[in-house]
Amino acid sequence: MKFKFSSVVMAAGLAAMGLSAQAQSVKIGFMGTLSGPAGALGQDQYDAFMLGIEHLGGKLGGATVQVIKEDDQLKADLGVQLAQKLMERDKVDIITGVTFSNVMMAIHKPITDANVLLVGSNAGPSPLTGKGCHKNFFSTSWNNDSLHESMGQHATDTGYKKVYLLAPNYQAGKDALSGFKRMYKGSVIDEVYTTVNQPDYSAEIAQLQAAKPDAIYVFYPGGMGVNFVKQYQQAGLLGKLPMLSTSTVDGTTLPALKDIALGAVTGSPYSPDIDNPQNKKFVDDFKKKFNRVPSLYAAQSYDAAMLINAALVKTGGRADNRDTLRAALKSAEFKSVAGPFKFNTNQFPIRNFYRVDVAKDATGQAAFVNKGVVLKDHADAYFKECAL
Repeated sequence: MKFKFSSVVMAAGLAAMGLSAQAQSVKIGFMGTLSGPAGALGQDQYDAFMLGIEHLGGKLGGATVQVIKEDDQLKADLGVQLAQKLMERDKVDIITGVTFSNVMMAIHKPITDANVLLVGSNAGPSPLTGKGCHKNFFSTSWNNDSLHESMGQHATDTGYKKVYLLAPNYQAGKDALSGFKRMYKGSVIDEVYTTVNQPDYSAEIAQLQAAKPDAIYVFYPGGMGVNFVKQYQQAGLLGKLPMLSTSTVDGTTLPALKDIALGAVTGSPYSPDIDNPQNKKFVDDFKKKFNRVPSLYAAQSYDAAMLINAALVKTGGRADNRDTLRAALKSAEFKSVAGPFKFNTNQFPIRNFYRVDVAKDATGQAAFVNKGVVLKDHADAYFKECAL
């Protein structure tokens, strides 16, 4: 009997050791748009997330990390398939990334219903921040509307009486113009929705020129932004008819636009020159490693790594208990590269939004210059509808 008792104790001890070892390993699925005209956005997200893990010694919360990368190609149906694969075959604990809102809208329910934690680092469709919020969904970015409210406020503050609006025809485009209009007190001459990844904007540029606005506001992420800004300049309008934008001239498009973008006025929750120690280290190391300046997409994904790390520190590196990990994410504290950061009740950030212009830096290169806070400690317009 004594031998049997010892065997049982030893077996229990080995089982506990095995469980402990298993608990110290975390699987994370990264999904983003990594190819096509908008592929630079997802690549910035992925590179920054992995840099965050590198800065943390290759671990999150002391746990070893396996990151499984998937390219959704900006296709909602493919995103759903990849989400199922990450959950069912790869058995991930967390899915992070997600670049575009059409993909986020498609994958949100299957992931959250499966009790897998989703930490978004870019797309923040408005339906998911209000009544559609979920306890398993956290974001280190912003509600889509909020991103554009800063430029609506800026247009009001500047005194523009008539503004012409353009955006691609999908969820984030609709949220963009809705957000701008929420804070803009002047007259909207027209709002035009174009095809996603449309390459030629000559007809739209001719129409807006004929409308004679005081300024235009555009939201064209990725390659769409490069094409629109170049064509706007070719039409002789850049520098003459003020162009306000968000996610159009940004860290992923400025390398292609260069001096063409000088004078651009943008709204952003992030600027590479934000003065805090964590941002200086992030920018310096990102530039050294990838030979480019990090975008807001990169900053938000770096923050996602820091958030997950802070949560796993609280759980002792364990991700097996979803309730414990969820609570740890909700209460996690970390130093964001973008400045003050805290979660609202809908698990989206309350944060600052800045006016960021494009001007020449000390080396004569086109660069982003933070012109100050437009919206301070800003909460999105939908959090009161969230029942969490």
